[in-house]
Amino acid sequence: MAKSIWAIDPTHSEIGFKVKHMMFTNVSGKFEEIYVNLENEDDHFETSDITFSAEVNSVNTGNLDRDNHLRSADFFDAEHYPKITFKSTAVKKINEGEFQILGDLTIKNVAQSIALDAEYSGLMKDPWGNTKTGLSINGKINRKDFGLTWNTSLETGGVLVGEEIKLTAEIQLIKQ
Repeated sequence: MAKSIWAIDPTHSEIGFKVKHMMFTNVSGKFEEIYVNLENEDDHFETSDITFSAEVNSVNTGNLDRDNHLRSADFFDAEHYPKITFKSTAVKKINEGEFQILGDLTIKNVAQSIALDAEYSGLMKDPWGNTKTGLSINGKINRKDFGLTWNTSLETGGVLVGEEIKLTAEIQLIKQ
C-alpha cells in the first residue's frame, strides 16, 4: 500500500460556522487562515487521517466589532488560545460518497469528541495535472461544551447568542 499525502488548496476552501442571533436569524462566519492535511492509503478516503487548524485571529463575520468580540476573552480568547484544532480518530463509510468523520475538536484547550458528516467527491485532475479531491463537511456542536459561555438576556425573553453552532466546510485538497 502507498501512502498518499494531501494538503489544502486554500484558494478553493472555506471553513465556517453559523449561530442563531436573537433566537431567530443566523449569523455566519469563517476563518481566513486554515490548514488541513490528510493522509490515507492508496487514495482510499475511509483510511484517512485528517488534521485541521484555524487561526482564531482570522475569524471573519463581516463585522469588525463582532470579530473583535469573538477574539476576546468573552469567546475564543485568541491571546491565550490562538488555534482551533481537529484530529480525526476514524472515518466511516455510510454510502457511496458519504462518510462520517469522527474526531477530537479542541477550542480554548477543551477537547470534545464530535462527528461530522462528509460528502467526498472522489479524485480529479485539474488542467495543470494536479490530482485533487473535495470534501463538503457539516456538523453541529454546543459552544458551551468548549467554554464559550458568554451571553446576554433579551428583554422579550431568550438570549442574544444561540448555543448550537453549525459547522460547515468546503475543502479542496491537492495530492502532494
